[in-house]
Amino acid sequence: MATRVAVFASGGGTNFSNLARHAQEIGIEIVLLISDNREAYALRRAEALGIESLVCTISDYGSKAAQEAAMIRALKRLDVEYILLAGYMRILGAAFISTYEDRIINLHPSLLPAFKGRNGIRDAYDYGVKVTGVTIHLVDAGIDTGRIIAQEPVRINPEDSLEDLERKIHQLEYKLYPQALKKFLEGERG
Repeated sequence: MATRVAVFASGGGTNFSNLARHAQEIGIEIVLLISDNREAYALRRAEALGIESLVCTISDYGSKAAQEAAMIRALKRLDVEYILLAGYMRILGAAFISTYEDRIINLHPSLLPAFKGRNGIRDAYDYGVKVTGVTIHLVDAGIDTGRIIAQEPVRINPEDSLEDLERKIHQLEYKLYPQALKKFLEGERG
């Protein structure tokens, strides 16, 4: 039986679409997309895929706590077992994280613990490292500090532009996220 998941995304939703495309082989059913951005293209992708979506902004609810309580209600209504972050650009609160402890998985575009935060690709490029990569990790109360599930490196060649590096990172994300999720969830199911 497929694991019921929700995906959180703030932007274009390419990783969301990739997860949907690989859902059967991963062993997941995406039952909800949550976005904090009314203009997120991910919402159109969800509609095209027939996946329920919810826009949930702090301004809709007056506080982060109220916003996250509404998100939890939606997740519980749909019996969501795991939350997959795919370009979700908001920091989740401690109460939200504790509700889904060890069941929120994030995709980060660097080899953590290096280059935490929202600009991992640019930060690695600007710093001049020769190797960066992609990390899949559990979310905890810190920023990009949760237990690492999988990592894979990306070499930065001297001739690479920032756009070249972004392309390499995204191609690796599309491969690694489904593989890591499948392995992790199979391990969790015993």
